[in-house]
Amino acid sequence: MNRHKNRQIILSLLFLLGFLPAHAQQGKLRGRVFDLNTNNNIAFANVIISGTTNGTITDENGTFSFSGLKPGFVRVEVSLLGYQNTLSSEIEISNAQTAQLEIGLERTNQQLEEIRVAASPYRTREESPLSLKTIGLSEIESSPGANRDISKVIQSFAGVQSTPSFRNDIIIRGGGPSESRFFLDGVEVPNINHFATQGASGGPVGIINADLLREVQYYSGAFPANRANALSGIFEFSLVDGNSDQFRGQAAVGAAEISATVSGPAGNKTSYVASVRRSYLQFLFGLLDMPFLPTFNDLQFKLKTRIDAQNELSIIGLGAYDFSKLNTDIENPDEQQQYILTQLPENTQWSYTIGAVYKRYNEHGYQTFVVSRNHLNNEAEKYRDNNDSSEANKTIDYRSQEAENKLRYENLIRTGGTKLNFGANADFVRYTNSTQQTRYYNDGPLRVDYTTELNFVKWGLFAQASQSFVNDRLSLSLGLRVDANNYSSRMRNAFEQFSPRFSASWKLTPAWAVNFNTGRYYQLPPYTALGYRQNNQYINKQNGLKYIRADHFIAGISYQPQANLFLSLEGFLKNYADYPFSVNDSISLANLGADFGVVGNEEVSSESEGKAHGAELQARYSEAGKFNFNLSYTFVRSEFADKNGTMIPSSWDSRHVLVLTSTKKMKRSWQIGARWRLVGGLPYTPWDMDRSSLVAAWDANNGPFLDTDRWNTKRFKAFHQLDLRIDKAYYWKTMTAKFYLDFQNFYNFKNENQDILLRQTDEAGNYRTTDNGTRYLLKRVKDDSGTILPTVGIILQF
Repeated sequence: MNRHKNRQIILSLLFLLGFLPAHAQQGKLRGRVFDLNTNNNIAFANVIISGTTNGTITDENGTFSFSGLKPGFVRVEVSLLGYQNTLSSEIEISNAQTAQLEIGLERTNQQLEEIRVAASPYRTREESPLSLKTIGLSEIESSPGANRDISKVIQSFAGVQSTPSFRNDIIIRGGGPSESRFFLDGVEVPNINHFATQGASGGPVGIINADLLREVQYYSGAFPANRANALSGIFEFSLVDGNSDQFRGQAAVGAAEISATVSGPAGNKTSYVASVRRSYLQFLFGLLDMPFLPTFNDLQFKLKTRIDAQNELSIIGLGAYDFSKLNTDIENPDEQQQYILTQLPENTQWSYTIGAVYKRYNEHGYQTFVVSRNHLNNEAEKYRDNNDSSEANKTIDYRSQEAENKLRYENLIRTGGTKLNFGANADFVRYTNSTQQTRYYNDGPLRVDYTTELNFVKWGLFAQASQSFVNDRLSLSLGLRVDANNYSSRMRNAFEQFSPRFSASWKLTPAWAVNFNTGRYYQLPPYTALGYRQNNQYINKQNGLKYIRADHFIAGISYQPQANLFLSLEGFLKNYADYPFSVNDSISLANLGADFGVVGNEEVSSESEGKAHGAELQARYSEAGKFNFNLSYTFVRSEFADKNGTMIPSSWDSRHVLVLTSTKKMKRSWQIGARWRLVGGLPYTPWDMDRSSLVAAWDANNGPFLDTDRWNTKRFKAFHQLDLRIDKAYYWKTMTAKFYLDFQNFYNFKNENQDILLRQTDEAGNYRTTDNGTRYLLKRVKDDSGTILPTVGIILQF
């Protein structure tokens, strides 16, 4: 009955939205075309609204303008002899404000008689002719099932694995969720999710507000040499600039939060854009009697000053404050609620990143200076059976901080068909940890009680040269990088972390190209492992902890018969070495990270080996503001050695990942979209019933134990899900209003989970024991998850 009522309300809302009045098309666009290397304005360039005949040319200052445009998302094409034809990132046109756009052009070596290559939204780089994907603004804004969360949007693309849980773990080509790095306009951000797992990448909700995003580029391989400390993925988030004409604002109510964004000028040469968000999940979860009550908050801003034609400065900030409490007021909790209440700690976490990016242009390129600081504070505590009446009941008391002060210098030079980029970086690291906890292993209890304060310096040097030949048909790129730090003598020698990479691309025809890349990449183990102490010693330093190594081999072919249609097929192989291996649990840390808590806060050794290999197919078609289609299929095998040296499936060995995503704009500013995902069943580890039943073991762990001797010997069934979304926009004279309805798991697929283990109780509610009170009597409870989740979003722009 309630479900029927909900459907009636939704249908009525859609009916009413269809009859609200809209305004005539009177959108305006103003922009500037400039040389990407020198930042000089480019006069007399041809500018056209993509997909139309509406065009103009830039004036002597490189500026152009359009009026009378139809509201919605558009791209702009720019062409000029001596430069590559260029298609801009997507931008939204509205009646309420003049859209602003800057387009940088790259010089070309093609002769006059050569056929010009059409501008395309699917760009590649000399360093990365394959394994590079670009995500446009309309895909970010309206991706079904994502609710404008970029961490979920990413999961629609080849090589990126999604999971049936509600987490945003970034898992690429069978690699672990700790193997990616993230950059906001060149400023590195350690984690992009709220309630982050320390030592990994995931969390349930993204921190980055879609209001500030212009586009996203992500690399699943072929990393450029100026990006370090990644094994599986690099993500470059490009932010919008603030409005340089007048104050603008936006307010939004989403699936889990409310937000406000403001933008405007701050003087003649400076603009700003800033957003703030706060969730109301704690209120909703309380109404639904959920066992945990999370609240998240975040703040993001960008301040940009164009000092003069050759100098510009951007200041970028991102911060989050999260806390989660247990809902111990639930009366008569069911078995699933009991399980969660027993295991989850209460958590407080805050983080911030702030950075300054200074660019100085010259005749042949530009120099970039980046200064930034990031800081993570992570706290968790847990009481046995949530009884906090005595400190003796406290089973977890965890407090940790990670802080990095970063410096990076890059010098990019272009002369003729040669591109050279070289530079250096230095990071000053401070890590603290205070842990009090009893852990129970196969050989008995281990008391973990230590405090650490670790300070050290990381540094790196890099250079990459790229050259085009045969009228830009052949492109070659060679990159070199070294990294080191003074944590230990083993890591101090930079040539131990010598990291070469090579790419090649050959255009067989204007539509067909074959591509290749190979490279060796290094990543520092998590600070939690570097700073772990045992018997007042940095035990992992004594164990000879090393950088993690991954060797990539990638080959592929691409086909682009027209500018907005792109197909690619790639095969990949990643060989891992020196991965941290848990001494007590005898498992590779590569299998961990997709759960709340901490990864690496234990004794490890650099001895784990593994590999991930497979192939991926991507087919993309895009008409800006009209239609998007994306099909991606990835076949992947991911394996790591167990304690006997036998290769076993990793926790990310999903075998098959298929995603189909499409959005279609209809008449009267309606839009519909759908995403269907199929993910092969992931391996899992059965419970260790013997150790779990021990009273001392259960009480120390607040729950059962996995059987590490049978790691990933079981496998779940495949998971699939359909997400639907309906959008409606109103472009009035002084305001734009958007409404969307998003249905996750539309056909209510039930996902298979591992059985829950609970302690049996007697009629009085006391836990039943055996063996003279040393063992609990346990019971298994079947568990599945998945329900249709409808959400409503409202966005007002003024």
